Amino acid sequence: MPIIQDILDAKGSEVATISPEATIYEALRVLVEKHIGSLVVTDEEKVAGLISERDILRTTYERPEEIKTLRVSEFMTTELFVGMPKDDLDLVMMIMTEQRFRHLPIISDGQLVGIISIGDVVKALKDQSDHEKQMLTDYVSGTYPT
Repeated sequence: MPIIQDILDAKGSEVATISPEATIYEALRVLVEKHIGSLVVTDEEKVAGLISERDILRTTYERPEEIKTLRVSEFMTTELFVGMPKDDLDLVMMIMTEQRFRHLPIISDGQLVGIISIGDVVKALKDQSDHEKQMLTDYVSGTYPT
């Protein structure tokens, strides 16, 4: 069964972070430059929250003239679900789907070690399913390695 660490091994553990004191405009700039959908908000190396493109879109719509002065801390999500590298992907997908969030910071020994998206989880589970299908096809056709 695939686990979060399998995704981190494939995609790497780089995490784009931002300070809670950064402006919404600065967060928007980082998201656009890095082609990503969320930033982990860190305060002195500790995870303080998450700000997503949706958070920024709402803010920009509601207060467009203020995006260069509004702080990330005012709009970030602070009640986070986090994952651990050994978490099972079926469970992770169920929680992300039920709770309706798309990005999951990964913590190990109290440190931020990565972030995964629901797309990462779906891809990993699909890859596993494709591999199992190929093994079964090979077995039935007699080409399965012995």
